[in-house]
Amino acid sequence: MWSEQLLAYDFGPGHPMDPVRLDLTIRLLGELGLLERFDVVAPHLASDADLALVHDPAYLAAVREASRSGLTAASFGLGDADTPVFAGMHEAAARIAGAALEGARLLAGGSARRVLSPAGGMHHAMPSAASGFCVHNDAALALAVLAEQGPVVYVDLDVHHGDGVQRAFEADGRVTTISIHQHPGSIYPHSGYPGEIGTGPGRGHSVNLALPEGVTDSGWLRAIEAVVEPVVREVRPFALVTQHGCDTHADDPLGGLRISIEAQAEAARMLADLAEEHAGGRWLALGGGGYDVVGVVPRVWAHVAAVVAGVTLDPALPTPPAWRRHVRDITGREAPLAMGDGVEVRYRPFAAGHDPADDVDRAIMATRNAAFPCLGLDPLTA
Repeated sequence: MWSEQLLAYDFGPGHPMDPVRLDLTIRLLGELGLLERFDVVAPHLASDADLALVHDPAYLAAVREASRSGLTAASFGLGDADTPVFAGMHEAAARIAGAALEGARLLAGGSARRVLSPAGGMHHAMPSAASGFCVHNDAALALAVLAEQGPVVYVDLDVHHGDGVQRAFEADGRVTTISIHQHPGSIYPHSGYPGEIGTGPGRGHSVNLALPEGVTDSGWLRAIEAVVEPVVREVRPFALVTQHGCDTHADDPLGGLRISIEAQAEAARMLADLAEEHAGGRWLALGGGGYDVVGVVPRVWAHVAAVVAGVTLDPALPTPPAWRRHVRDITGREAPLAMGDGVEVRYRPFAAGHDPADDVDRAIMATRNAAFPCLGLDPLTA
């Protein structure tokens, strides 16, 4: 799902979510020959009826008015430092939402088995408020469409908790949200504790794994395997929706985890395998956070795109010279010389046993103890 019109989602100079990260990503996909492996679809604007699947009408009206007038609307989260108002904001956000909605409908109708929407992953937007750089919650909208076909699992790998998606479905047992993020005591939005497991029919379907600062590849991948695989296996969803925020990377200026490009590529492969095995191959992959816009975002999302396309991208592969020139021309920065960080990724599966003295294993068990029994899973043996 791509068109250059998606670059219009732009909060202005100095904002961390610089649309240049998307430009550089798409340029890199083109230079690597990955774009030709996709049917590229230019998304339409989501309609008000589409947006109302998740968002309150009063909020949608406030977004339209702020987009037109430039006036802030603090009660709706519009106009603070994180989510400043800009001209055309409604249309820009609605196009990102439209990309995920159209992708979800392609999956639901059987016209596609895998869809990539790199501009998406706006997981902080609430039903009635903008939040954390996010205006319309494209992930939640896609999940609302797919849930009409059967149960859906959402996996959020961003360093920040996927709070807006959780809020949209915390009482809805059709959608299981799994967020693996830095511990909320040390990072925005300060939610996503293991005890947040959903309410009513959704009890157990909000799954939160809060990792301590400084976690590296082996612990991060172990955590994903220990929590995501049993839940997806149990739910057997109609489709898998994933958010690949790469602000988990060691070089990201807003996060505190230390995850390599190689590990993020491996996580995408793990999720692809789960979609194939338990979701009929139906998989919608979204972008998300990521604020090292030259060194990290384009390379991570190129690896995600390669996995979606079913090809292997060697991390040792040199970055294309034409892409490096483009990076220099538009940012004044030097681009990385290789597609990876040059590390070897290894992790020990959780089934091999856990260590109660290990910080990551304690976090894993806190999540499994809180949510797994509600899903019919044994926290120790699942």
